[in-house]
Amino acid sequence: MKNVKRVIATVLGGLLMCLPLLGCGNSDKKVIRLSEVTHSIFYAPLYVAINNGYFTDYGITVKLSNGNGATNVMTAIASKSADIGLMGPEATVYCHVEGQRDYPVIFGQLTQRDGSFLVAKNPEPDFKWSDTEGKHILAGRKGGMPAMTLEYVLNKNGVDTSTPNFDTTVQFDVMVGAFEGSNSCDYCTMFEPTASEFQAAGKGYIVASVGEASGYVPYTSFSAKKSYIDDNKDTVTDFLRAVVRGYNYLKDNDSMTVAKALAASFDGISLEAIASSVERYLSIDAWCHSPVFEEESFTLLQDIMENAGSLSGRADYAMAVDNTIARLVSEELL
Repeated sequence: MKNVKRVIATVLGGLLMCLPLLGCGNSDKKVIRLSEVTHSIFYAPLYVAINNGYFTDYGITVKLSNGNGATNVMTAIASKSADIGLMGPEATVYCHVEGQRDYPVIFGQLTQRDGSFLVAKNPEPDFKWSDTEGKHILAGRKGGMPAMTLEYVLNKNGVDTSTPNFDTTVQFDVMVGAFEGSNSCDYCTMFEPTASEFQAAGKGYIVASVGEASGYVPYTSFSAKKSYIDDNKDTVTDFLRAVVRGYNYLKDNDSMTVAKALAASFDGISLEAIASSVERYLSIDAWCHSPVFEEESFTLLQDIMENAGSLSGRADYAMAVDNTIARLVSEELL
């Protein structure tokens, strides 16, 4: 009997010793609900980080959802149904101009060019931006980065965008279908891999890169409520570390190797098509070399917004952007 009691005591003792370890394992698990503005190879560093297990390395599980537009992503942030949003920084600027109390803060930049391509219904091998004058263009949601950057490019090239032909009435997530089904639309902007797939299907022709024409603009960034960043500083830091590692993998490997790392995020798309999209974005230097969001870029962003007539006031860079984490991660990994 004494031997039985001794065995039971030993087993119970072992279980008790395991409990703290089990507890630590549960408490260390970090879940980040990430809402992305759309799903595109334009955000390749993020998907490489997910598929290569970089988030897992930091004990982070990313629950990714497609917001289908910056407004929906920011609504998810405001309602606390998402922790972090990947979207155009204009959405954060709007919140600051409106004077939100628990306001969103940009803590890292991902892309430094417009990622959309202008697609025409007919082949235009000698395309010039002035060719769009008077033509019907599906530009995206009014006040969104795709429409505002395109307008910025067209205005720089002397094209009048004050007419209904510069169409901002169609939501971003249904633009491609609307373009395909319309006989009156001449041009539409599309991201990759959609643009290449559309062209491969014989439905249209890629005639220009909006990002190449616009130059460097702060196009997509990560935002979260200031309270969330303050309460989860270590988790947000690890999140950005994983993303930067994804970028490092992308720049250190050939496009086909990167395509294999992206394949799980783009089911049904060939490796060749993914690799081609990666090369297209590399050719215009689409991805940020550092997640730091510079004040000069913030000023240009608001200039573009004012040019589009979408800004009623200026946001304060010091309040809208916090580069503390981005600078730390850059020093570590870049």
